[in-house]
Amino acid sequence: MPTIFAALGIYFRFYTREHEPAHVHIRTADGKAKFDIFPEIKLVKNDGVKPKDLKHAEAIIEENRELFIAKWEEIFGED
Repeated sequence: MPTIFAALGIYFRFYTREHEPAHVHIRTADGKAKFDIFPEIKLVKNDGVKPKDLKHAEAIIEENRELFIAKWEEIFGED
């Protein structure tokens, strides 16, 4: 599971056998969550991540969405 980005104690990862739609998994000290990143950014699942960390993660995804999509396409093929 490659970590593609890390900030503020939040680790952004793809699993090695992913599926559409493009999404990213996050891990914090408190838990993990999953956000779709294409066609829109959307929280899909939360398992223990604090609301403030979810907000930080979503903001980081918004700021770096192009990078996340480019990495997804590089690893798994184009959308």
